[in-house]
Amino acid sequence: MYTDELPHEVILAIQRVLEVKAGEDNDPLDALSTTFNPVDVLNDLFPDEASLAHIDTVNARLSETQLILQKEIESLQVELKRNQDPERMQLIQEMISDLLGQMSRIREKATESEAVVRNITKDIQVLDTAKKNLILSMTTLKRLQMLVNALTQLEDLVKAKKYHEVAQTLAAVKQIAATFKTYTAIPRVAQVWKRIQEIQGDLRAQIDADFDTFYLQDVSKQVKPPLIPEACQVVDVLGSDFRSHLVDRYVVLELKEYRRIFRSTDEAGQLDNISRRFAWFRRLLHNHEMEQGRVFPAEWRVGWHLLAKFAEITRDDMAMLLAKAGSSLTVKVLLENLQITTEFEQTMVKKWATGFQAILDATTGPHAQPLKSISSAFEPHMSIFVDAQDKVLADMLAPHRKSKSGRSQPRPSLEVTAARDEGDSPMLVLPSSTDLFYFYAQSLEQCAKLSTGQALFDLCSLHKKWLRIYAEDVLIASLKKSPSQPQSRKSSDVRFDASELKQACLLINTADYCQTTAVELEDKIREKINEEYKEKVSFQDERDMFVSVISAAIVIQLRELESACDAAFSTMARTSWTSLSQVSGQSAYAGDLVNAAEQVIETIKPLVEQKKYLRNLFDKACGLILGKFTNAIVRSRPLKEIGAEQLLIDLQTVKAYLTKMPGEALITPSYTRGLTKTTTRLEALLKVIVTPVDPAEGFILNYTLLIGDASFSNFQKILDLKGTSKAQQNALLDSFLTITSTKTDLESTSFLSSLDMDPPGPGQLGGSLVSPGGSRVSLPLAISNNSGESIFAAMTSPSSTGQSTGSNMDTMAGRVGDRREVFSDFRRFVSFGLRKDSMAPS
Repeated sequence: MYTDELPHEVILAIQRVLEVKAGEDNDPLDALSTTFNPVDVLNDLFPDEASLAHIDTVNARLSETQLILQKEIESLQVELKRNQDPERMQLIQEMISDLLGQMSRIREKATESEAVVRNITKDIQVLDTAKKNLILSMTTLKRLQMLVNALTQLEDLVKAKKYHEVAQTLAAVKQIAATFKTYTAIPRVAQVWKRIQEIQGDLRAQIDADFDTFYLQDVSKQVKPPLIPEACQVVDVLGSDFRSHLVDRYVVLELKEYRRIFRSTDEAGQLDNISRRFAWFRRLLHNHEMEQGRVFPAEWRVGWHLLAKFAEITRDDMAMLLAKAGSSLTVKVLLENLQITTEFEQTMVKKWATGFQAILDATTGPHAQPLKSISSAFEPHMSIFVDAQDKVLADMLAPHRKSKSGRSQPRPSLEVTAARDEGDSPMLVLPSSTDLFYFYAQSLEQCAKLSTGQALFDLCSLHKKWLRIYAEDVLIASLKKSPSQPQSRKSSDVRFDASELKQACLLINTADYCQTTAVELEDKIREKINEEYKEKVSFQDERDMFVSVISAAIVIQLRELESACDAAFSTMARTSWTSLSQVSGQSAYAGDLVNAAEQVIETIKPLVEQKKYLRNLFDKACGLILGKFTNAIVRSRPLKEIGAEQLLIDLQTVKAYLTKMPGEALITPSYTRGLTKTTTRLEALLKVIVTPVDPAEGFILNYTLLIGDASFSNFQKILDLKGTSKAQQNALLDSFLTITSTKTDLESTSFLSSLDMDPPGPGQLGGSLVSPGGSRVSLPLAISNNSGESIFAAMTSPSSTGQSTGSNMDTMAGRVGDRREVFSDFRRFVSFGLRKDSMAPS
């Protein structure tokens, strides 16, 4: 049976523990189950051919086993029939019924026994309850007796003014009386309770009179020295309300003279005498600590209460005087009085090593209005200070801002112009920027000492305002040329303005310094300002404006680079490439182009302090030069094979310079990748043009290998650049359609799809300012910075920004194809239609 309940692995483990060997005493037929396999049993009985000789013996043993099993089955059937006998089942049910009846009778007997026991112990329970009540009554009467005795003793002590004993006895009386609070309905207890209240009332009146005598120092009614300290112990027992009453009475009497002397209508109470107020209070506090204050317990903090009441009176007086002053209140008076006030508050903070507001809060009752510091009275008038800072900043930046008259004709900053006229100046940033932030730091420190609330937040807003003005009216205005400004650039040797480049570099350094320092200023303000204003402090918009200034300055540098290179590109565009008979080294314009670009770049490099802006400039300068080189190639068509071969050599010269233009320290992998990608495409374009059109199949196959598309309009552009005749173009276009129709692996577009066949001329900045690689610096006003493919997308129109995507290349190519009259006759149109049909899936 256990074989049906236990896993086979467990059975084997038990057999190993009991050292039972399978096959010795176990019959293989004992393990019969639903998965019985007779083949396994036969294999056990007859493991080899020789064992077949014992088949009769095995058969006899199996027959014997069968008989034994049959007898066992019959005995079990007989036992089952006997157990299922109806008479026996009825007997079992009768026995169960008798058992249930016995249980019910036992339950009834138990209930009766419980009632008997309860009846026997009823009197004992009553006696037990009576005992408890008696003990409680005796205890209560004893406590009442103790209370009456203590109350009698307390009355005698109060009359004798033995306050030390009174404090102890009163504390005991109040503790005992608390236990009788629920018995006040009993006449005798109510009488005692009423007497306790009367004694406490009499004691308050008596102590109040003693304290008044002590406060007023009546000579006729002098108080014994130890009487008041002992009375303070009684006051603590009487409660905090009575203690507050005595302290407030003392504070009012002490500050009565202050109210009389420093009334706001008298001379002593005016703003210019505020220091006298604080000097008077210091003397009062000193006298208090040396004389009357020594009798008060330290935990009463009477000095704090004096300070809080003095602060409340003085603040109300200051608020009224400041409001009365109105427009006549000057910044000098405001700041001097505020500084005197804050110094006094800091003195009190150092004296007790506790914050001034914490002292005020600790002396304010739970239901009273919270008190404010004295300096808070100046907060509504701090706008005068902020306005004064505004005027100082306006005067400071007035010499550097653009002219007020004729804002449509801004003039450069005088400071920038002076720096430009000095020639080789070692100036890295404009002095006005350092002066501005130095003034910011001073005003911030001054305001933080006086107020860290709304006034400091208003000053922060003022700083933001003047940062915007500085960016717009000083830095950006310096980039805008006046129409009357003399043009000194156009000489025969130098075609760029070196002073413009130096000015742009100076402005980049200045704008970078401003936006970096603005971050530090923001952190400093957040560190000092109150918690509720911290999240509102942000200089992000102003920092973005300075980044825009950097972008605009880089555009100026690129404009000067373009001006310097225009002469070389004009020469390149005017060259008649069809007249060349052989290739003879690099062209003269290529050397001029490299020299001009090198002069501009070498002028800029040592003047820009942050290298990240140089990397950004190099990205865009590389895109500019290669873009204008491509434009010049398109404008100088037809090229023919020899001309294209010469341009390949010139391109290598330009590429060699652009490779080393940033220098080893500033070159980046993205710059190298962008340069390589763009020049590789230009080389592919020129190599296709270099390939002879005869044979046509070779020319077209070379096109598909180098360009990699099956665009009809792009192939038309190559033919236009080569200057192929109309007759040859028709034949080549037909062959192109035939050959490319069988090449399904070709793309429908390529970099030629964005090549503009009518590019802008020299001097048009337009869309030529693009980057061959990803820019390292995000500059919102700078020309868009894309990958090398945008060198061709930039020339779709003079106003293009240099951005193109693969999705719109076909559309632009279609427009170019329409403009170049690709389908110039009906025969080519039909050929194109046949090609489309042949490519369509059947």
